[in-house]
Amino acid sequence: MRRLGSVQRKMPCVFVTEVKEEPSTKREHQPFKVLATETISHKALDADIHSAIPTEKVDGTCCYVTTYKGQPYLWARLDRKPNKLAEKRFKNFLHSKQNSKGWVPVEKNNKQYCWHSSVVNYEFAVALVLRHHSDDPGLLEISAVPLSDLLEQTLELIGTNINGNPYGLGSKKHPLHLLIPHGAFQIRNLPTLKHNDLLSWFEGCREGKIEGIVWHCSDGCLIKLHRHHLGLCWPIPDTYMNSRPVIINMNLNNYVYAFDAKCLFNHFSKIDNQKFGRLKDIILNV
Repeated sequence: MRRLGSVQRKMPCVFVTEVKEEPSTKREHQPFKVLATETISHKALDADIHSAIPTEKVDGTCCYVTTYKGQPYLWARLDRKPNKLAEKRFKNFLHSKQNSKGWVPVEKNNKQYCWHSSVVNYEFAVALVLRHHSDDPGLLEISAVPLSDLLEQTLELIGTNINGNPYGLGSKKHPLHLLIPHGAFQIRNLPTLKHNDLLSWFEGCREGKIEGIVWHCSDGCLIKLHRHHLGLCWPIPDTYMNSRPVIINMNLNNYVYAFDAKCLFNHFSKIDNQKFGRLKDIILNV
């Protein structure tokens, strides 16, 4: 399959949208909803939406991997201003030529973004990644992936304290975070691009228990459809992602030095090759 597009800006909806004067189910205190009509948008048609690859829209924090100071580095998209202390700390960098696209580096010692430290180990340039098992597309896999394999890619960071934790990962005492390459979960049996057919798919199909759909078009354009566009709720109790089995692939013998005893990589290595019915069933010895 061809390499899929990267998220660098807001994605347009596959349908023409309209504003309805009703309280939003997506954002508190928003007195209106943005709903999809039955008309496919010109942007979607111009991008040849009917030949695009549909993938699951994952609810997480958008991240990006690129080279920084000669090493692969994870960046978080700056969607809103951090607190005054962090804003002051990053002020010079944010206005430098190195960072013109609204990304900030995720540093081990930066308390503002410290929850990222469990998902990336910069000493070994490796990240915790969730994706399909290479030999079984019905099986998910958590593995240690070199950051060099993720260069120039956008990913979604999901975890215990992110966006309300819609995937039921870990606990506040033992938080769990994982990276998912954007577009990693392709949708195989999506209905035709009709409003009512997609609404029925979201409501009545097990594969439809997701936040939304992102279509990856051949020209690199990304088109989306969120459950909220159809008047449906998110998050939901039982997501499709959390209904699938997952296996741990965490053999750390390829690394010369030992990982810190308290890091997630080390805890996952203790349950290497174990299979679980759901993500929320994973229990770590911490």
